[in-house]
Formats: sequence, structure tokens, C-alpha cells
Amino acid sequence: MEQLHYKSAVELAALIRRKKIGCLELLDHFLARIEKYNPQLNAIIWMDRDKARKRAKAADAALRKGKRFGPLHGVPMTIKESYQVAGTPTTWGVPALKDNVSDATAVSAQRMIDAGVTLFGKTNVPIMLADWQSYNAVYGVTCNPWDLGRTPGGSSGGSSCALAAGFTGIDAGSDIGSSIRNPAHYCGVFGHKPTHGLITYRGHAATADTVAQPDISVVGPLARSADDLDVALDIMAGPDPDDGGYLKVALPKCEKTSLRQFRVAVKLSDPNSDVDGEYADQLQALVDGLGKAGAKVKEAAPDIDTAHLNDVYIRLLRAATSARMPDGEIEGWKQALANGENESFLVRSVDGVTMTHRNWLKLNNERHVLRLKFNAFFKDYDILLCPVAASAAFPHDHENEGKRWRRRITVNNKRVPPTDQLFWAGYSGLVYLPSTVGPSGITPSGLPTGYQAIAAQGKDKTSIAFARLVEKAFGGFEPPPGYA
Repeated sequence: MEQLHYKSAVELAALIRRKKIGCLELLDHFLARIEKYNPQLNAIIWMDRDKARKRAKAADAALRKGKRFGPLHGVPMTIKESYQVAGTPTTWGVPALKDNVSDATAVSAQRMIDAGVTLFGKTNVPIMLADWQSYNAVYGVTCNPWDLGRTPGGSSGGSSCALAAGFTGIDAGSDIGSSIRNPAHYCGVFGHKPTHGLITYRGHAATADTVAQPDISVVGPLARSADDLDVALDIMAGPDPDDGGYLKVALPKCEKTSLRQFRVAVKLSDPNSDVDGEYADQLQALVDGLGKAGAKVKEAAPDIDTAHLNDVYIRLLRAATSARMPDGEIEGWKQALANGENESFLVRSVDGVTMTHRNWLKLNNERHVLRLKFNAFFKDYDILLCPVAASAAFPHDHENEGKRWRRRITVNNKRVPPTDQLFWAGYSGLVYLPSTVGPSGITPSGLPTGYQAIAAQGKDKTSIAFARLVEKAFGGFEPPPGYA
């Protein structure tokens, strides 16, 4: 079947349902591709083929009896290594955890399994999920299928790479600093960062004793279509089952069926993070296309001090990740500061990992002031369209691990710190907003790009519906060359 491996999960589920292909046959198709292409990409770093094939056989047997496990019955799935899945390694790329095998399964991963997927493998991450590259001493380096010399993104880089190369039907990642959005953008696939708290975080942790929902961070789906994001969000959404049963999810539906019905605010630049011209051109072409399609497009953004937002975000981001950081890394940051390195990201990071709870409470209040301003803004707009990052995927750079402010990437022929582009992560992440990333075209240099469609808090269905209409009007996922 032509291009079977690049079909969406929804399309694959339909083929299985209509008995055009068997669950085991489909799984074996993906496994054969992985055997052929994964060695050069290193996207999938663990598999249990035998268990997966048993699951696929059971799915085939159930279908013969007229039964379905769920809406994604028989669809092969991989998942980010950072999710706990019973019987699988969960290391977060940390050598000291290389033998850590999970006893339980993350709630959201189990919900996908209960919805019918055949979960057969795990995808690569950076150490402690703390990079926009995906490499570590446990599993090695993952490459971008569009250019092996470049990063696929991080921290869900293995997931986005696996989708782009046609290794899996659907995947799931996590996002605190664009870790779903950035890899989707770099590899040309779809990703959704949900409203904070919409999907329980339980089980997305290196060890079983970490159970608290972290600030800012979320888990969510990656896929090859907006429809897949919508289906996966419905499956994954919901509170922790241990929260007493009094919390329910009732996501507002998006009734809009045409781009003409959307009010789209556009923000393609900001002084906190310059955007490379090749990438900006792709976004502008999309904006022009939206206007021609009848969308109500206007350059607009919330009336806020974006430098202040970025400052609050970086400090709260580093506070949120401080508990999982080794003491030695924190001391290294403090020593770099004492030695005269005064790069703003380092200054804010040291403050974030060392601040008092009193100062955290003050910053948290500042965050909620900003959140309410975004809420007011979205009374006049449905979508805020902006970049995902500063550029398309950049070349591998594994120097200065743990000290990313020392690295440099090229943006508009200037060498700038890659940490600057965290602004585009925090623009929606700090204030808990949902954000959908979809493909926005290929640069003249041959690299995929993505747009970031931000919606109001709880309006996840709106940003996904927008992505679906953009996909229909202008095209969506394009396979990278060389992986037919």
C-alpha cells in the first residue's frame, strides 16, 4: 500500500477498521522500516517486538469478533522515553538510571493503550529533557531526517524524528520549554501543548517517587495530522484518577468550520528573540494565505511588556526544573556567575534555582497578572499566530552541556545564544495557554518549519481546529526525502 507509513493515525485506524490491513501486518511494516532506517537516525532507542506482536495479534482477533479496543485500535505507537511504561527503561538519558525499569505505566500512556494503540517502542531524549537536541550517554545522538547533521529538536526529538521518518503511527511527548512544539517545528510534524493541567502528569517522571504536577510543564500528543492531535487529546485528557473523581474535563468545542470564521492575531517578531529571515518568510507566506482565504488577520498581540514576561518565564522555568537538577550542575552555574559570566539567561537561571519561596510567590502573582491580560486579549481573537523558535533546525552542538548559554546558533547571519529563543516557548507556556504547531513550509535551504497557533486557556479544540483547516487549505506534513 503506497505511503502507508506516512498516513495519519486516524487513517490507519480506518484502514484497520475496514479490514484493508491487519494490525500485525501494519506493525510489521513499521518494524521493517525501523530496521532499515533507524540506525542512521537513532530515533527509537528501545522496543519490545515480541510483546507488541502479541498485542497486534490480539487486536486482529478482537476485530474478527467484531470488537474494537478503542478509536485507535491497532495503530502502532511509540512514546517519549521519559514516560513510565511498565517493563520499559525510563532513564531520562541519565547514565546513573540506565538500569531503571518502570513498574507502572503513566496514566496518559495507559489511556492511549486502552484506546487501542499497539505501544511498541520508546524514543530518544536529551539528558534530563534539558536541551533542544536529543542526545545522551545512555542512547547516543538522534539526527534530523531532513539533515543528519542537524538536531531533530528536543526534548521530544526522538518522537518527532520517528513520525517524520515514518516509523510510527502516533507519539506523545512533554513540554515545559517547547519540548513538543520545537521538535514538531524542526521535523515538520504536528504537536500540541495542552492547557496546563488538562492532562494528568502522573507517571511522566524518571522515578516512581516523583508524583507532583510540575509548574508550566505538560504532556501531549505529536502526530502527522491535526485530526490525530484532536483524537489523542480526547483520549489523554483528564485529571489524575487519584484526585477523588470530582474533577471532570469539558473542553469547549470549536464550532468554526472555515478559516473565514477565524479572527487571527499575528506576531512574527519580538526584540527578545530575532527570527531568521528564511523562517519568517514561510510564516509570512502563511499569513498572506490566511488573508486570501478570508480569515480576519491583523498584526496584534496582548498589551504586555514582553521583556518582563520573558524574565518571569525564565526564572519560573528554572525554579520548576530545579528539583530534578543535580547539585553539581547548580553549583557550576553559580560558579560561572561568580567568574564573571553575566549572560542574562545565566543570571535568571541562577536566581530561579536559588530563589526563596517568598520570591517565587511574587513571580507567580506576576505570571497570573499576565495570564489575565492574555485572557482579555482572546475575547477579541481566536488565534495568536507566532513563531515556534528563532530558526529552522540548527546543526548538532554537543559542547557546553548544561551551559547552553555558551553555545551559538546562526540567526540572520549573526551568532546568538540558542537560549534567546526560549522566549517563544514561554510566550504561551508561562501563562498556561494551549498551543498547536503545524507545518508552515520548507525553507530555501530545504528545512521544514512550523507555525505556533496559541488559543485561550482551555480552548485547545480551537487551536487544533485552526491547524486542521490550515492543513486542508495549504497542506500539512511533507515526508523528508530519502525515506520512501
